[in-house]
Amino acid sequence: MTSSLASRAARFREQNRAGRLLLPNAWDAASARIFEEAGFTAIGTTSAGIAYAEGYRDAEQIDRGAMVRAIAKIARAVSVPVSADIEGGYGPSPADVAQTVGDVLEVGAVGINLEDTAHYGGSTALIGVDEQCERIAAAREAASRRGVPLVINARTDTFLLNLGADVDERIAITVDRGARYLASGADLLFVPLLVDTAIVKRIVSQLHGPLSLMALPGAPAADQLFAAGAARVSIGQMAMLATLGSLKRIADELHQHGTWGSIETAFYGFAEAEALFSRELPQVNR
Repeated sequence: MTSSLASRAARFREQNRAGRLLLPNAWDAASARIFEEAGFTAIGTTSAGIAYAEGYRDAEQIDRGAMVRAIAKIARAVSVPVSADIEGGYGPSPADVAQTVGDVLEVGAVGINLEDTAHYGGSTALIGVDEQCERIAAAREAASRRGVPLVINARTDTFLLNLGADVDERIAITVDRGARYLASGADLLFVPLLVDTAIVKRIVSQLHGPLSLMALPGAPAADQLFAAGAARVSIGQMAMLATLGSLKRIADELHQHGTWGSIETAFYGFAEAEALFSRELPQVNR
């Protein structure tokens, strides 16, 4: 399995190095297969989407084991590389991050998102820069010990938390953290909530490294974000939330009118769903 995993990781690394990587995010095996069938050459997981599907709120309310099991189902369902959103690593220490990385590698993931929001207490909104750099280095070391060139998408929540007195200070904080994260072993800097192309250009010009973004409703199209300098654009939990929106319309129509026009509008088909899983899926260790 290690040889196959390393090969998939190398393929995913090349996709990221090439740039203009549009990465959808799945929350279960069916959504992953839909994205694969659409032609995507790699798939990310969405921690929020998985948490909602498992009955939890976002932000590490789900535990490591439940998240890893969900990631395993996604990785097992597809043949393309899978990048796992491991939130803050499911624990504050570098050892916690290393354990989580080992677990997701074991079930077939070849990339991770690792964020710097202070989920584990402390007086600041973000984990200290030095501490986060140690956690990134631990992730890299855990993968290297297994001979896997893991792709690390290091997330900073400077824009999500609206840090800094103004946008100039926010950019400065983002670039400083990003440069440190890249030097510690990350492959990309991931900045959720940043979709302003003018600001994207400013950060790219100062960072001198690959920038990863997440699309939101109302955001510029992927081509515009790529033209501004983004190397990778994902969609986080947005497809899952759109699916919930469709389900809400179905539920309301069914309850209020006893009709199913909303189902008919978005109906996928039993035969098509069966075909998604017509091939034998590989076994995993979990």
